[in-house]
Amino acid sequence: MTYTDLVEQIRKKGSFLCVGLDTDIKKLPAPLRDSEDGVFEFNKAIIDATAPYCVAYKPNTAFYESLGVKGWDALQRTVAYIRNNYPDMFIIADAKRGDIGNTSSLYARAFFESMDVDAITVAPYMGFDSVKPFMEYGGKWVILLGLTSNPGSHDFQFLTDAHGTRLFEHVLETARSWGDKEKLMFVVGATQGAMFSEVRRVAPDNFLLVPGVGAQGGSLDEVAKWGMNRDCGLLVNSSRAIIYASSGDDFDRAAAAEARKLRDHMTILLSTYGVI
Repeated sequence: MTYTDLVEQIRKKGSFLCVGLDTDIKKLPAPLRDSEDGVFEFNKAIIDATAPYCVAYKPNTAFYESLGVKGWDALQRTVAYIRNNYPDMFIIADAKRGDIGNTSSLYARAFFESMDVDAITVAPYMGFDSVKPFMEYGGKWVILLGLTSNPGSHDFQFLTDAHGTRLFEHVLETARSWGDKEKLMFVVGATQGAMFSEVRRVAPDNFLLVPGVGAQGGSLDEVAKWGMNRDCGLLVNSSRAIIYASSGDDFDRAAAAEARKLRDHMTILLSTYGVI
């Protein structure tokens, strides 16, 4: 999916919602926990219920890898289901990979060729040669960790050099020399609030993948105020608040209601800031 395609979907749906498929088998409704194919069945129901309200899905691979071969199979089938039934959806593998070049090349092959996702989250710590293999795929995206929402983000990301430049700013600025807005996004946590203005000062036109709205307490209004640009430039992810909105048989209807509520809020924000 191209930058233009993604912006078109956002404007068409009035939404910049990404639904995180963080499917924990221990949190599924009881009948699905006991099902041989429960993870995929749950994902399929969530996808069908929320597809009208979102533009992207983001399975976090740890939830699937923890189940071994069966989990990996459920992940591949989930991606294939989205691809076959909702071809305009942007699919992100939240895998946070990043290793020496030849290893990264195989990670890129696994996710971009075998699984056919649109984007993968990548850790920048090892530098350009660990990111380059992911960026060599046409029509695919790298989503680089920039400024994260977890409490430990302050351990390293806010360290400053002699000129007062923080480490996350170095990451954003350096990475922007590796690729343009057509294939490079950054992860910026919703709990960072007004720090989005600092991110936009360094990376004004890149899309930002924003976790932390919902269960983690991030404010959608704050994210839009400080982070939205003329093309929106945001994919705001919500996982637990949507997919676990109910633990009963109505889990898919509850997920749809939460997704719709977020979409409606996003439509207002897109209109307010002149994107639609």
